[in-house]
Amino acid sequence: MSVRHALLALLSEGPKYGLQLREEFEARTGEVWPLNVGQVYTTLQRLERDGFVESGDDAEPGPQKGFRITAEGAEELAGWLRTPPDLSAPPRDELVIKILVAVRVPGVDVHEVIQSHRRYLVELMQQWTRLKEEEGDLDLSLALVVDAELFRLDAVVRWLDTADGRLKRAAVEPPAAAPAALPPLRRRAGVRR
Repeated sequence: MSVRHALLALLSEGPKYGLQLREEFEARTGEVWPLNVGQVYTTLQRLERDGFVESGDDAEPGPQKGFRITAEGAEELAGWLRTPPDLSAPPRDELVIKILVAVRVPGVDVHEVIQSHRRYLVELMQQWTRLKEEEGDLDLSLALVVDAELFRLDAVVRWLDTADGRLKRAAVEPPAAAPAALPPLRRRAGVRR
């Protein structure tokens, strides 16, 4: 998550001070991602150093020091909003790594490892769904965050189901010969051997 860009977005509405930025950041993100006020001020100092924000010349350092976005900051924010994140390579995902490792560890029931993680994820989805039902109509930001988390968790559960099925089929099918080279798409996606 880009805290610097979130702060620029908040400052694009008008001048604000650090504590106000922290409070508004947390409110706008459904209070799901707490933000340390020290991180806010450190980020504001860097943004000021880079010319993306400026503070009032007569402002005293401290909690009431006001900041405003500069023209360069507005350009930076607009560019960030329009630029898709780099999703060309899969992220390093701890759950994926656990399953890959479990497949090779002697005596480990990979099916049970998968099912224990699946149960946990379904419980999390139920908790998020309850939160959405209780507070989602009251807070649009929270509802959007909960929707995103439910979709993400659902995708992980579907991957676990697919991995479980693939591993079960691999246990009964004879192993295929290893390919001589990776297909071009996998190389472009940043997948390494």
